[in-house]
Amino acid sequence: MTQPAPRIVTVRQNILRANDTTAAENRLMFAQAGVRAINLASSPGAGKTALLERTLRDLSGQLEMAVAVGDLATDNDAARLRQWGAQAEQIVTGTICHLDAGMVQRVLPLFNLAELDVLFLENVGNLVCPSSYDLGEAARAVLISTTEGEDKPLKYPTMFNTADVVVITKMDIAEAVEFDLGLCRENIDRARPGVPVIEVSSKRGTGMEAWYDFVRGG
Repeated sequence: MTQPAPRIVTVRQNILRANDTTAAENRLMFAQAGVRAINLASSPGAGKTALLERTLRDLSGQLEMAVAVGDLATDNDAARLRQWGAQAEQIVTGTICHLDAGMVQRVLPLFNLAELDVLFLENVGNLVCPSSYDLGEAARAVLISTTEGEDKPLKYPTMFNTADVVVITKMDIAEAVEFDLGLCRENIDRARPGVPVIEVSSKRGTGMEAWYDFVRGG
């Protein structure tokens, strides 16, 4: 006798289908407003907020930027980003380990999209759950820091093979932590052949021009 498919599979399919519908609505809103939405994903502590701080500082006056920040609790990251003069709105997800399209859609009325060039969607620190959820973004950037180990792309291939760009952060301490850049790049290419890779130090500002080209849509 054939056993029915587990109910959890059906529920998950329905959730993702509903999310994709909302993501398509978000994408249309961004397109109509002329906003480039960029989804930033990484492990906790990989440097998403530091990268955004540097970006907001360096591109101030060149681009109109804002940030929607996802965290399980607190608005600490949004408060950090507001110091650079940009609008930053916190999305507190509670027990949910990722942003979804509905969360993003609910926060969008707080932004004047018509006045923005770029909206960053800083995802919850996690390399598993966010990979499955389209937020309606134009591009997805996945960050990996030199302190995490070169095998992260192999351990979390789904996250990396959905990336439009991979950013290796904290390059200023790569030598100190004995980070093998060549091996990391090899592993990234195994997970996502041909994906652009940018090496940056948000602290020192090295490599940031390549990142800024991506932010602008280059």
